[in-house]
Amino acid sequence: MSKVTFTAIGGGAEIGANSYLLSADGHDVLLDCGIHPKKEGREALPEFHHLKRAPEAVIVSHAHIDHCGAVPYLMREFPSTECYATQPTVKIMDRMLHNSVSVMGTLAVERGIKEYPLYTHSDVEYVIRRSYGLAFEREFALTWDSPFRASFHPSGHVLGSASVLLRVPGHTVFYTGDVCMTHQELMAGLTLLDKSAEVTTLIIESTRGTHEQGHAITFEGETLRFAREMTRVLEQGGVVLVPSFALGRTQELLNVISRLQESGQVPDAPVYASGLGRAIYEIYDKYTDHLRPDSTLRPLYEFKRIGDVWDPEVRHDLLKGPAVIVATSGMMVENTPSSMIAMELVKFRKHGLFFVGYLDPDTLGYQLLHAKTGDELRFELNGPPVKIKLDNRQSFNFSAHATREDLCKLIDHIAPRNVVFVHGDPEATAWMRDNTDSAYRKFIPTTGEAIELDS
Repeated sequence: MSKVTFTAIGGGAEIGANSYLLSADGHDVLLDCGIHPKKEGREALPEFHHLKRAPEAVIVSHAHIDHCGAVPYLMREFPSTECYATQPTVKIMDRMLHNSVSVMGTLAVERGIKEYPLYTHSDVEYVIRRSYGLAFEREFALTWDSPFRASFHPSGHVLGSASVLLRVPGHTVFYTGDVCMTHQELMAGLTLLDKSAEVTTLIIESTRGTHEQGHAITFEGETLRFAREMTRVLEQGGVVLVPSFALGRTQELLNVISRLQESGQVPDAPVYASGLGRAIYEIYDKYTDHLRPDSTLRPLYEFKRIGDVWDPEVRHDLLKGPAVIVATSGMMVENTPSSMIAMELVKFRKHGLFFVGYLDPDTLGYQLLHAKTGDELRFELNGPPVKIKLDNRQSFNFSAHATREDLCKLIDHIAPRNVVFVHGDPEATAWMRDNTDSAYRKFIPTTGEAIELDS
């Protein structure tokens, strides 16, 4: 029987730089290896100094940068480490990581961050060459002498996203990754793991642990509210700006908007989509067999290109409206397409600004959503402040994360001996710990803390 130890080297009681070390019989495996979205330079990386030896593998649950963004850095430091993910995730990682190199290069110039880029395009190419894209529900060995055997199971979060089942002699670990229990426009919700798996340790995300009313909000209910509010703006000749994450939210929302227009619930108007979201849409189109069987992925050509929004004339033309613009970044970080468009949008009252995902309190998006009319904000680094005249700034709940109530049900369904709460702020992980059965051995790991898991 193997002795299994868990160590968070990032993403314990927080969201970011998510990376979890499992050790058994002298072998180490990393579950995810992300970059922290709120930190810069090497501070954004997992704390790799906690690794005593090269991990034999890194298993990536999905291609959001907070889960895969540090893989090139890891594999440059440990060239013998191999990477495992689902087939769509490897394809999306290729796009996301190359984009990350370009973004870091820009930040090195704009913000003077000397440590950027943390890795190069060549490092990304090495990762992709060393990555195995595998099918769901098929067990595989990590190396010829590894005690670990693993399999991927659909998690319902974004295209290719997986929960990971890991087995060593006498101990079974289930890592949820980011999980969604309900259907989205394109993605089917998580399929519950069969109880016959007999999970010993469950490592579970806690993202929405502080969301009290999450269970009361339905996808279709939010879709209808979204339709009403879009219609109100478009009928008065305005533009709806939807800041959106490039992976998942962009593809889902474009198809929601298209469906609403087809059904007559929203007036016909041009719909625009920005660059990286379009590139990932092309990958969705190649893996339609991973989407809901009853979903319809509209052709990408239905959605217009935004163009160079750093050009004032392009921004001016976009806002002649009526139109809907889905643009990155979802949290409206300064100097991104969504912030550049918003810089003009907020000067007029007829438009609408609709956020559709999580907003960190430190981001421009959060500040803008909660600003008062007449306040001034900067949309460009070192740019002039802009006075906000737009009143119609709203938030819609299109989260691809399970509610805390659904997470608790998932824990009871799996009924493990040990539960490790990760990927949530301290209040969220504490709520999850305090509202689950006392029969479980429960842990909220601090970074670098080695937790021995009972078998």
